Amino acid sequence: MNLTRDRVHSIGWISVLLICTAVTVALTLRVNAVKSHVHDVEKRIVYVQRDIDFLETEFQTRSNQQALKQLNDLEFGYKAPVAAQYIEGERQLAALGKAAAPGAPQPIRYANAANADRTAQDDSGSPLLAMVSPLPGATAAVPEQPVKTAKGRDPERTELARDAADLGKRLARIELVEAAQQ
Repeated sequence: MNLTRDRVHSIGWISVLLICTAVTVALTLRVNAVKSHVHDVEKRIVYVQRDIDFLETEFQTRSNQQALKQLNDLEFGYKAPVAAQYIEGERQLAALGKAAAPGAPQPIRYANAANADRTAQDDSGSPLLAMVSPLPGATAAVPEQPVKTAKGRDPERTELARDAADLGKRLARIELVEAAQQ
C-alpha cells in the first residue's frame, strides 16, 4: 500500500480527533465525579448546620428553663402535680360531690332571648330556662368497709349506679322555671 502524503495527514487528523475525544470523555467523567463529591459535601454541610441550629435551640431552651424555674420560684410558686392530686376512679369522684350548704348561692339561670331586655320586675310571669344542678339533694355517707349482700354485690355500688342514672336523666332535660320563684 502506497501511503500518500494526504492519506497520512488524514490518518493523523483522525488519530488526533480520537485522542481529543478520549481526553474530553475522561475529563467529563472526572468533572462529574468532582461535582458529585461537592454535592455530597454540601449535603453534609446542610446536615451539620441543622445540627448546629438544633443544639443552639436546645442550649437556649435549657438556659430559658433555668431562668423560668428561678422566676417561678420567686414570683409564681407553681409546682408540678403530684400523684395524690389525681382521682383513682368513679367512687373517689362521687365522694367529692356534696350537697349545697345552707346559704350557698342558687345555680346560675339563663334568661330567654325574648326576655333579654326586660327587668326582673317586668317579667314576673315569664318562664326562664333553669340550669339543672347535677348534684343530688343529699349525699349518702360512704362506709369505710362495704357490706356485701347475699348475692356478693356491694350496696354502695348499686346506689351509685342508680344515682348516676338519675343524674343522666336530670342533665338530659331543661326545666322551665317561673321568674317569680327567684
